Amino acid sequence: MWICLHPSFMSLASAPSDLSDLRDYAFEWALVDVETSGLVPRRDRVLSVAVVTLGPDGEQTGEFSTLLDPGCDPGPVHVHGLTAERLRGAPAFEQVAERIGALLEGRVLVAHNAQFDYDFLAHEFARAGLRLPVDRRLCTLALNRRVDPPTDDLKLGTLAAHYGVPQLKAHDALDDTRVLAGVLRASLRAAAGLDLPLPLVACPPRQDPRFAPKPPKTPCAFRNPGRLTPGGPLVQGMKIAVTGETGTARADLVLRGVAAGLNMMGSVSRHTSALVANEPSGGSAKARRARAEGVPVIDESAFLRLLGDVRPGTPHEGAAIPETARPPHPVPAPEPARPPHPVPPTPAAVPDRGLAPVREPAPAPEPAPPSSPALPAVPAPREPDAGGAAGPKPGAKRSAKPRGPLTGRRVLVLGGTHPDAVAARTRVVELGGAAAINLSAGVTDVVVLDGGHGDRRLARITELLLPVHDAAWLVAPVVTQASGAEGRRAAAHVLPRGGVVDLPLPRGRGPADRWTVTASWAQQTACEIDVVAFVLDEDEQVSFDEDFVFYGAPENPGGTVRLLSDGPTEQTVSVDLATLPPSARKVVVAAAIDGSPAFGDVGALHIVSGPGTSAAALAQATLDAATTERTMLLAEIYRRGESWRLRAVGQGYDHGLGALARGYGVDVTD
Repeated sequence: MWICLHPSFMSLASAPSDLSDLRDYAFEWALVDVETSGLVPRRDRVLSVAVVTLGPDGEQTGEFSTLLDPGCDPGPVHVHGLTAERLRGAPAFEQVAERIGALLEGRVLVAHNAQFDYDFLAHEFARAGLRLPVDRRLCTLALNRRVDPPTDDLKLGTLAAHYGVPQLKAHDALDDTRVLAGVLRASLRAAAGLDLPLPLVACPPRQDPRFAPKPPKTPCAFRNPGRLTPGGPLVQGMKIAVTGETGTARADLVLRGVAAGLNMMGSVSRHTSALVANEPSGGSAKARRARAEGVPVIDESAFLRLLGDVRPGTPHEGAAIPETARPPHPVPAPEPARPPHPVPPTPAAVPDRGLAPVREPAPAPEPAPPSSPALPAVPAPREPDAGGAAGPKPGAKRSAKPRGPLTGRRVLVLGGTHPDAVAARTRVVELGGAAAINLSAGVTDVVVLDGGHGDRRLARITELLLPVHDAAWLVAPVVTQASGAEGRRAAAHVLPRGGVVDLPLPRGRGPADRWTVTASWAQQTACEIDVVAFVLDEDEQVSFDEDFVFYGAPENPGGTVRLLSDGPTEQTVSVDLATLPPSARKVVVAAAIDGSPAFGDVGALHIVSGPGTSAAALAQATLDAATTERTMLLAEIYRRGESWRLRAVGQGYDHGLGALARGYGVDVTD
């Protein structure tokens, strides 16, 4: 039998299962694991699925598992061991979808890296024409990032060993789900010990069978040579948009433009080379934007005529030129000017928005009052220098990192005004430590500023016997060995604002090629914060709109950049460095506040970056100098010759996300 139901509910070898005393953590749980033919849900298929249900007391109430015949190549057999022969004769997903749905209904879906499993199930249910009955999910990876246990990484097997949960067969869906049950129980107890709220994520309905991102758009192989000149020719790499009614089908116009080596865009920006419109004075958003930006407008007949003689362009470095786009006699086009920084729009560029001009980095806080020790001001961000990075080289030993009295310590600051808290966290970093923004098992010290004694976390901090200090301690701290520090993993390199670190060079395709930047903020934050990403070319512009990754479009068409929502106060941008096209020179990760609050109200944002979602982080930074700003650039991953670098930015702007996106060439409707 391919389908296995276990009415006797085989007992799980794990930590004690009774959670009846954890009333604030009592839910009906559905623990899920899927093995898949690849990593892209819209393209790849589920090969096996297992579901284990637990009651609010942690006791198992049900179990189901099955292999599935995906009707396609099973993909990396060396990972999951599921060959086509083994899957032959197994049911298709639609044959078991209703049974799986019955186990998920009314329960919180739990998985390790839950968005992966959730997205695959969402696509499979959509293909079956059914509703995925999941309203909330919990990621045990995100939960353990909050707990911060002393492990080398946060992989399921590593956490299982830490929590004493036996693992018999990795990458077997049923065994992984049983192991997950033990990890969940232990993680809930650890969270309760720290009084941590669970990072539950609301799940939007995804029952529409059309739920599937657009097929990948082939990136243009040529650099943008600039705007079309009056009477001049089209040049490969020009950004061309089309609007309004056309005699030729829009899809055909786009295909012909792409075949000729043009970059056919879905929107208009100041970097658009020309707009094709039979009614140039029309009222479409593209036509209005073209007039505002001075973009040349040509009609359809002129465009078709110019397509007959498209001049050769300048390829992106390392780009493969399609045969259909190769001109008979290549003549290099002049290189466009490269602005050194992105130039977000000014009020003059978008007069109807009433936006403030771009702010420089937030000013240093006011001096501390006489009753408190004077703390150093916030350092301004800097550009990476030509000779090296402000961090370790690839392969550099961790012992080479700058050291100070707080090296290896994680310090949580409570209370104080926003400028005082910023100055205190800056001082922690200067002394070699890491500034925490939430209580976790990794916190070694707590600094209480004025007003911090009213923080609700202080009672739990006292119970945990953590050292508590006043502001004077940061002038010349005296530290003792932290409890359990001898078993703790090496801390990620702490970057100041503007700090740069080289990423390890990838050795072929593999998990290390996918790099992540995770942003988190205080768990008591009342407003919504959206993390977004922009994939930029040499001109600091997106090549096409789909390279703007955000909540509404959490993956670009090529699947090279993804947004993972791991919790209400934590989001991750994942970048596959090996498959980014040569035209992609930089990935910018930013955050924007939804509504009227500013980052001065939110406080600090913490970023960590490492190879993959569950590996040990290479670098971390606490970004908290913003005051009235509503958008903030968090980090940049950018090319440096044959390698990649990460820069912690921390620069804010008063305007909203729409203006920031337009500054990078994305047409956004507010």
